[in-house]
Amino acid sequence: MKPSEFFSQEEKDKIVRAIEEAEKNTSGEIRVHIEKDCKTDVLDRAAYIFKKLKMHKTKLRNGVLFYLALEDRKFAILGDAGINRVTPDDFWDNIKDKMLEYFRENRIADGLVKGILMAGEKLKEHFPYQQDDVNELSDEISFGDKMKDKK
Repeated sequence: MKPSEFFSQEEKDKIVRAIEEAEKNTSGEIRVHIEKDCKTDVLDRAAYIFKKLKMHKTKLRNGVLFYLALEDRKFAILGDAGINRVTPDDFWDNIKDKMLEYFRENRIADGLVKGILMAGEKLKEHFPYQQDDVNELSDEISFGDKMKDKK
């Protein structure tokens, strides 16, 4: 199954709404990327996708990528330099743990929604919403089977 066909339209809409909701509270930018597999280290692959999606180009360097490789059952949450500079090393751990609870019940979309909303709350502490905030990155889910360079 292609990654773009994994979620129902209802689930895709729910994930995008969670991104929009989370970004209402923070100037942080959240993206979700889904791929079929990940043949390398999951953090290395997430970093490659992060750059490919130009997430490092945000003004405050406060982008967050939720990366999932479906067949290999790998996932990562990757924050940009601006976030990593002001947060502890274990900043994403409780979000990952909570998401895993959902994933183990095969509730992947619900796990993503929960993680995204939790990330929005955590980002609000360090990157509160600004009056002149601009949505710098798309809220749409990106899929490995839809990208031009699938390396």
